Amino acid sequence: MLQPKKTKYRKQFKGRIHGMSKGGFTLNFGSYGLKSVEPERITARQIEAARRAITRQMKRQGRVWIRIFPDVPVSDKPAEVRMGKGKGSIDYWAARVAPGRIMFEIDGVPDDIAREALRLGAAKLPVKTRIVTRIDAAAAEQA
Repeated sequence: MLQPKKTKYRKQFKGRIHGMSKGGFTLNFGSYGLKSVEPERITARQIEAARRAITRQMKRQGRVWIRIFPDVPVSDKPAEVRMGKGKGSIDYWAARVAPGRIMFEIDGVPDDIAREALRLGAAKLPVKTRIVTRIDAAAAEQA
């Protein structure tokens, strides 16, 4: 699973995800992409599950790019522990995803397989998503 090799600080504040995505909202690598429609934290496990679903549907043809990285440590305290005594230990790593962010891109497979693969990948994620294509992006630029 994805996680940083090294961080400056061990624990972080929770933070909030405000507004639209500042970057990463256009297709840069593939012809098809999976775009987030709502703000959410996505765990490393969810990213890996979506990646596996996508690559399995594509029958390991083509190429998959993961455009998000889980760099936010999320801490948790064990069950039935009293209040106080400091912040809990790191439970998992998550990526903050704002609306408009492209999370996955794929290329090198036919249209129907690409759409089905991204649909199956989206089912593993806790956010509403939209499948975008390079054709959609080109038409939007001309309009």
